[in-house]
Amino acid sequence: MKQIPESGVVCRTDYGLMWLILSTICLPITIPYLLFKTIGIIKQRRYRECLPGKVVLITGASSGLGESLAHTFFLAGCKVVLAARRKEELDRVRKDLLALHTTVVTHSPVVIPLDLSDIQSINDKVKEILEIHGQIDILINNAGISVRSDCLSTTLDVDIKVMLINYFGTVALTKACLPSMIQRKDGRIVCISSIQGKLSIPFRSAYSASKHALQAFCDSLRAELAEHDVKVTVISPGYIKTALSLNALTGSGVQYGKMDETTATGASPDVVAKRILKAILRDEEDVTITGMAPKLAYWIRHISPPLYFWIMARRARKIDDGTKAK
Repeated sequence: MKQIPESGVVCRTDYGLMWLILSTICLPITIPYLLFKTIGIIKQRRYRECLPGKVVLITGASSGLGESLAHTFFLAGCKVVLAARRKEELDRVRKDLLALHTTVVTHSPVVIPLDLSDIQSINDKVKEILEIHGQIDILINNAGISVRSDCLSTTLDVDIKVMLINYFGTVALTKACLPSMIQRKDGRIVCISSIQGKLSIPFRSAYSASKHALQAFCDSLRAELAEHDVKVTVISPGYIKTALSLNALTGSGVQYGKMDETTATGASPDVVAKRILKAILRDEEDVTITGMAPKLAYWIRHISPPLYFWIMARRARKIDDGTKAK
């Protein structure tokens, strides 16, 4: 009888032991992960079938991420409502939508001039949309403004203006849209926050504060609306290649007018818009769209606050020294 070499027995024994160890460690992680992914895919397919014909109100739709969102949801067959301060830019986006996407079945976009800082006019704007379409299925709160200034150099008027647009205006619009959603027991509120709504960095005190407030508002709102079948999704992106820094305010309230390197090298707004659509299709509640460094910083902030504070203090000194050198 032919004997099996001892080396072969040892090899198979080693492989068997290795497989046992790997399966013991990996299977408890892999199986839930695959189950989660499968459920996500099923949800995405189910909701995609329901998406055509949905009324989607997008604020800040005149440029940047808002414009990309308009194209993304328009291509998905939605009835897109474009809202922003600059009507001429909204008309341009509407014209582009109709000109670029002639091969798909679409609904003519609606243009609604909207200034979130004019809170008293928001209810009337929502009524106007409801008179046109009868309902608002998805509200995407995308409009916002940023600041490039340290806390001491930022006038209180700038703090108030940023909070008014990024937080109070968004809250007012959300509250104006909610009654019809609750009545139909259907709808979704999407708030485009920022990774800076989860952790703060130097020279962004006003902006971070407004996004922190928005995150907290949405977390409370999500729980309160659960019984009404109205969903809340918070999107927290990192840097996106838009005109956000160009349009940002300085501490005195004048326009910053510069393209930051971090913004110039940020993610494509089209890519982020598609990820937001996917989040809605998968019924996700809180989504962070950033690279590894901001995610690591987020966990350091919660696991080791002193280390995070030390890192941010060093960052603040480095930025301040660079500013003085100029």
